[in-house]
Amino acid sequence: MSEQIINIEHISPLELFGPGDKHLEHIKTIFPKLKLIARGSLLKVIGESETLEFFINRFELVMLHLERFGHINEKIIDQLMIGEGDENNTNVLTDKEILVHGKGGLQIKAITANQKKMVSGIADNDMVFAIGPAGTGKTYTAVALAVRALKNKEIRRIILTRPAVEAGENLGFLPGDMKEKLDPYMQPLYDALRDMLPPQKLQGYLEDSTIEIAPLAFMRGRTLDHAFVILDEAQNATRSQLKMFLTRMGKSSKFIITGDITQIDLPNKQPSGLLQALEILQDVSGIDFILLDEKDVVRHKLVTRIIKAYARVEGAKDWKPVPKINLTENETTNDNL
Repeated sequence: MSEQIINIEHISPLELFGPGDKHLEHIKTIFPKLKLIARGSLLKVIGESETLEFFINRFELVMLHLERFGHINEKIIDQLMIGEGDENNTNVLTDKEILVHGKGGLQIKAITANQKKMVSGIADNDMVFAIGPAGTGKTYTAVALAVRALKNKEIRRIILTRPAVEAGENLGFLPGDMKEKLDPYMQPLYDALRDMLPPQKLQGYLEDSTIEIAPLAFMRGRTLDHAFVILDEAQNATRSQLKMFLTRMGKSSKFIITGDITQIDLPNKQPSGLLQALEILQDVSGIDFILLDEKDVVRHKLVTRIIKAYARVEGAKDWKPVPKINLTENETTNDNL
C-alpha cells in the first residue's frame, strides 16, 4: 500500500469537495479501492501504487478545471476522472469564446464586436488602448483577459491601477490604513474580480500580491515583468503620469489602457495624458487602438441614450480622439502589425 498527500490550498475545499463533501463522495465511488481522507487543505490518498498514480493524474485535471473555470459538477468529474486522455479530449471545453468561468459557472466572454477586438488585439500586441464611453465593458473585458492569462499561467501576476484623481493622489487626509484609503477608488476593479474568482482564491491572490491593486502614483520606479497590467480611467492621468506608466513595461508583460475621453476629471484644467498618448503613439508598432461606442454599451438601455444626448450637446460625436489622430469608427491605427 502507498500513501500520497495532495495539497489543495490554492483551491477552495468547499468548491472542490462540494457542499457536504458531495463531490468527494462521488469521487470515492469512482475509485472504491482507494481511501480518501480530507483534512482542511490536504487530501490524503491511500491505495495500490498503480491505482494511486492514475488517481493523482486525474484528480489534478479536476483541480485544473476548477482553477480555470471556477466550477465543477458530477458530470465534469466523470469526464475528467473516467474519460480517456487529458482534459482537452473531453467535452468540457466547448466554447472558445469564453474568457473566464466566473462564480457559479458564469460564462464571461466578449459580447460586442469591439470587445472582441480587444481580445484579438491583446493576442497580437503587447499593449492595447481601449477608448470609449461608460458602460461599454472596457474594464470588465480587460480584467477578464488578465484573469484568463493568470489561470493559463501565461503571466505570474495581475496589476490593476487607476489615478486617484478625487484625492489628488494625496491620500493622507483620508481615514484608515492605506488599503482603506484606496478601496473607494478601486471598487470597480474589485467588483470585476469578484465576478471571476472565488472569494477565497481572490483573497489569497491579494494577500500574496499575485493580484495587486494600487493607485497610479505607486507605479513610479518599478519594472513590471511577467505581468498583465491594466490602467483604468486613464483619461485622468496627467501627461507625466501616463508616460511614467507606459515605460514600466517589463519582459513578457501585457498592458491594457482603458479610458473615456468624455469624462476627464483632472483638476485645474490639466491636459489629459491619454489624449497626448493617443496622438504620439498612433504609429508605434506593437500597440493596438480599439474605439468603443454606444453600440458596445452593455448596461441599461438608458445609458446608450444618455451618452448620445451628451455627445450631441458637447460635440463629442463618436467619441473620437483629438483630430490629429484621424481614427475612424471601429478601426485601429496600426495596420502594419
